[in-house]
Amino acid sequence: MSTLKQKYVNEVAPALMKKFGYKSPMQIPKIDKVIVNVGAGEARENAKVLDAVVSDLAQITGQRPVITKAQKSVANFKLRQGMPIGAKVTLRAGRMYEFLDRLFNIALPRVRDFRGINPDAFDGRGNYSLGLKEQLIFPEIDFDKIDKIRGMNVVICTTANTDEEARALLEMLGAPFTKA
Repeated sequence: MSTLKQKYVNEVAPALMKKFGYKSPMQIPKIDKVIVNVGAGEARENAKVLDAVVSDLAQITGQRPVITKAQKSVANFKLRQGMPIGAKVTLRAGRMYEFLDRLFNIALPRVRDFRGINPDAFDGRGNYSLGLKEQLIFPEIDFDKIDKIRGMNVVICTTANTDEEARALLEMLGAPFTKA
């Protein structure tokens, strides 16, 4: 069991139950899944770009990514429906907790001029979205072997009903929010 999972079970869940006054342990919010998405628009001209994106994402998450395809054709972007334009990974259970542990404790502190993540990036239903500007902040990525710096989106889906519950959950798990 990962250390973040143990922390959730031993410390976070009882604290959340006490703070919000839940009557049942099933009401306590928990993290459902983490989705890591990389969009590579330049993949429409060069198919090798997608291979690099898939390999980077696999190294970072420890799981094989799924290639995402365009849903609609957009003439201005020279994009046709069904063209591969990115990759994503959905992490659950052990891999999810391990990834979040590395994200909060290793990767985010390596960001230049890091003051914390935005506490207002919740969607109103308890899910948190985070944008990263470069994949180099993860120690698994070798600086010499990358062809281009790419950003990625990280979405943390929780079972919380409100943003306040989700923020409390993520804070207790060690998410480095900025102090307002």
